[in-house]
Amino acid sequence: MLDFQLPVLDETEIQELLSLFQTDHQVASQSGSEDTNPAVCSTDERKRKRMISNRESARRSRWRKKKHLENLSNEVNRLLVQNREYKHRLGSVTHQCHLVGRDNERLTYEYLALRTKLYDLYRILVTMQLQ
Repeated sequence: MLDFQLPVLDETEIQELLSLFQTDHQVASQSGSEDTNPAVCSTDERKRKRMISNRESARRSRWRKKKHLENLSNEVNRLLVQNREYKHRLGSVTHQCHLVGRDNERLTYEYLALRTKLYDLYRILVTMQLQ
């Protein structure tokens, strides 16, 4: 289904369109004048239609631009939320990394202490076997 919206005219555009219709009506009502020439009327009619077409095109262009800006704004908001989430996750991961680093340091000291004890026990055992 096509999504078609009727154009919204502002007051100036409405007045201008009405004046065009009134001018056309006045020209048509003047019988015997030079302005009733079909070539002049068709030229004026083409100009009027082109003007209306250009206005419609400009209106559609403004609408597309507005929608594009709305989409960009939504994208900015989405990216800001995503960035905030990533910062939060980075903070959590950094904290976890710090905790793991502290545990690693503690385990390294514990390993060195146990290795020293094992070496001491090994020396005692060797000494006992030599006696």
